Amino acid sequence: MKKINQYIDSVFNPQDNLLEDVITSIKENGMPNISVSASSGKFLTMLVSISGAKQVLEIGALGGYSGICLARGFGPNGSLTSLELEEKYAKLAESNLAKAGFKDQVTYLTGPALKSLEKLEAENKRFDFFFIDADKGNYPNYLERCIKLAEPNAVIAIDNVLVRGSVADQSIDSKRYTTLMKEFNQTVADHPQLESILVPIGDGITVAQVK
Repeated sequence: MKKINQYIDSVFNPQDNLLEDVITSIKENGMPNISVSASSGKFLTMLVSISGAKQVLEIGALGGYSGICLARGFGPNGSLTSLELEEKYAKLAESNLAKAGFKDQVTYLTGPALKSLEKLEAENKRFDFFFIDADKGNYPNYLERCIKLAEPNAVIAIDNVLVRGSVADQSIDSKRYTTLMKEFNQTVADHPQLESILVPIGDGITVAQVK
């Protein structure tokens, strides 16, 4: 799987100096190097663009890598609402989104994401694209909240659903979230309000459309 992703990155992803600078800023600030892969980022850009989404909600900002990829998909007429637990991370992400030209199109809400989601629901906010890439234990809760906030036919993209392949390959050393993610993947597949498919790019991205 690693070699496949390396091949995809080498063929389909020319060097992107802006995103490379984001990765550097994340390292310089002592933050974990867990941004989406280059191919996953390009995939997100294409998903937003193809779906025509203009109101995007991101759960998990880190340093802004995925935020830039999402924003590139909606162009000058869209907006990104990004939920981030850590104030430090949100500030770096905001800085990086500004450098990318999206300063006036992104809003950051800091603190526990479930509380931010409750606030957005109370305000009757609606979104047509969601990206979930945060604490894995809350993935089921995030999914249900996103469905409540979704416009008809909204798209939900969910990262890290393969857990480095361990959900499908028992020969891979058991990872902390393997069992949890296997259960979550089945939940998404069987969900009556979703039409879904798992795409084996990066660490796996599930793409679901709200019925």
